[in-house]
Amino acid sequence: MQTQFRKVGNEFFLIQIITIMRKGIHPENFRLVAFKDMSNEDVFLTKSTADTKETIEVDGVEYPLVKMEISRTSHPFYTGKAKLIDTAGRIDKFKNKYDKFKKPAAKEAKTEE
Repeated sequence: MQTQFRKVGNEFFLIQIITIMRKGIHPENFRLVAFKDMSNEDVFLTKSTADTKETIEVDGVEYPLVKMEISRTSHPFYTGKAKLIDTAGRIDKFKNKYDKFKKPAAKEAKTEE
């Protein structure tokens, strides 16, 4: 049981919080696992139940290895760096591909303006 003080307006209230964990639903086979970000080769250790056949040695100790494409160390949201996307080339490619489906009247109207 936890006891906390909460402020509501100008008054403080004493609140008792009871946390009850359900028995038998939490895994007990967790262990330390190395997660490797393949985009920047960053490795971090955390507890996990992830099943893997590969291993990696970190600081002289061998851990099961889980490979990831992206993590908190390479994701643009967390790093603040966005990848440069060639949008101009993609747009031109799209326009060229679907240019043949335009109606002839639409082309004439554009040339008159």
